[in-house]
Amino acid sequence: MADNGKPSKLERIKESSRFLRGTIASQLAEPAPNLAGDDLQLLKFHGTYQQDDRDQRGGGSKTYIFMVRSRVPGGRVSAAQFLAELDLCEKYGNGTLRITDRQGFQLHGIVKGNLRDAIRGINEAKLSTIAACGDVCRNFMCCPAPINGSPVRRQMQEMADTLADHFRPRSSAYYEIWIKDGEESQKVHEVATEADDDVEPIYGKTYLPRKFKFGIALPEDNCVDIYTQDLGLMAVVEGEQIVGYNVLVGGGQGVTPAKKETFPAVGQRLTFVAPEQTVALCEAIVKVQRDHGNRSDRKFARMKYLIANWGLDRFKATVEEYFGQSLPKPHPCDITDVDDHMGWHEQGDGKLFLGINVENGRIQDEGHLRIKSAIRAILARYPVETRLTALQGMILCNLGPSAKDAINAILTDHGVPLAEDLTPARRYSIACPAFPTCGLAITESERVMPQVMDSIEAEMQQQGLGGERIAIHMTGCPNGCARPYTPDIGLVGKARGKYTLYLGGNPQGTRIGFIFEDMVPQEEIASRLSPLLSKYKSERTDGESFGDFCHRVGKEALTSAVATE
Repeated sequence: MADNGKPSKLERIKESSRFLRGTIASQLAEPAPNLAGDDLQLLKFHGTYQQDDRDQRGGGSKTYIFMVRSRVPGGRVSAAQFLAELDLCEKYGNGTLRITDRQGFQLHGIVKGNLRDAIRGINEAKLSTIAACGDVCRNFMCCPAPINGSPVRRQMQEMADTLADHFRPRSSAYYEIWIKDGEESQKVHEVATEADDDVEPIYGKTYLPRKFKFGIALPEDNCVDIYTQDLGLMAVVEGEQIVGYNVLVGGGQGVTPAKKETFPAVGQRLTFVAPEQTVALCEAIVKVQRDHGNRSDRKFARMKYLIANWGLDRFKATVEEYFGQSLPKPHPCDITDVDDHMGWHEQGDGKLFLGINVENGRIQDEGHLRIKSAIRAILARYPVETRLTALQGMILCNLGPSAKDAINAILTDHGVPLAEDLTPARRYSIACPAFPTCGLAITESERVMPQVMDSIEAEMQQQGLGGERIAIHMTGCPNGCARPYTPDIGLVGKARGKYTLYLGGNPQGTRIGFIFEDMVPQEEIASRLSPLLSKYKSERTDGESFGDFCHRVGKEALTSAVATE
């Protein structure tokens, strides 16, 4: 994990990019269907990845497409913004819109000729793609539940908005490339240099060593998984006010199998900070990572490796130097539960909010399930604020009680199941996109997760466990985009059609699971879980979750249960 002092190639690309300009503007003007060279890395800072349709590979050519991600602090979007994203997916993308597990939107299948128009359209809707990807502080997650009877949720959202603005890159490259009109954009791009380091007072010329993730949650509701973030803020509440935040540092889900020293990690409790000092402390932590994170080997560049190398005490002492004062111990309170916020709920102000499960986040009309049309119909009739959840669902806010029956009817008429018609396992399941768009995918994830859940649900029902909340996350590779290392059951792509099975995490996201079995065929996942579920049913303690049971019993006893089945 040692940094040998020699910057990686990407560090040199960033340094010479003139604050993220590269030659993106000129390449966009060329007729080729793709961009090439260093600009492929710089594109990410602007919120887009160049990909290719892996279903169309063959014959030595690629069908190039782009994914575009919107950065949405706390997942808070207006009805008009949601509808605009739906329009853009139809006009420029593959007709589907995806809610990410970081409370953002993704458009898929955009061709190069439509890329600028798609990004400009997102900005015209008063959203943005800047810093949705790349070596920067990405989307700022926050519990989305719109409970208006208390100021706590409002204060959390305000903090997410404040942090998002504070850590937004200051380079004007984004505006020049994507917002200005074509010829003017290219002209400005060709002469602009922004050589002064003051352009990026937080990031500098080379930005961060790696991506950096934030989340804000409550002890009783860790729906945004703050233990998996580089920096997590847990609100400490007294008398209906946030008196401060417990600060967690060093979470991260990515693993590189070829590098045995890499690992997933949950955050460690660093300190407690008052609300008025939170932004300054977060900046100090980000700057410590900026200045001391590994810039030689990107596989070890996340802040979790810096903390692993230094130890928490040294890391804390360095943060204190940057912050300018000593830091107290964390507040004793900690995460206790999680809520998916699905179904109908009181807001506390006489109105209701409705959480709608969007399986794996994919909004599309397919067969009897016409969720995209349902959302359009609802938002046309009830243009209310919406929120995106970390479990890839959505929330409709500020609904009058009289709207309940009409909205339920719209959902039912479009084949969209109501929350009460879904098992807890289905509601708490998520998956990454994987094939056919992600270039890192080893195997399927999103496209097979519904069938995998069908088989697991059937097994749970047969054993009388259909009402149990068991969180199941799937990814098509070990990079961990759907946070597969912390739930009750994690399924991580290892080879075509085969997965590493992780057990022993929990829905609260506070513990890393262990590898139970490797190379499990997709069609055998449910049968491999069957004896474990049986053992859980007969031997669990009162109120014990499946993940807690697996953690308590341990791998050896669980393996014996499978062997004697």
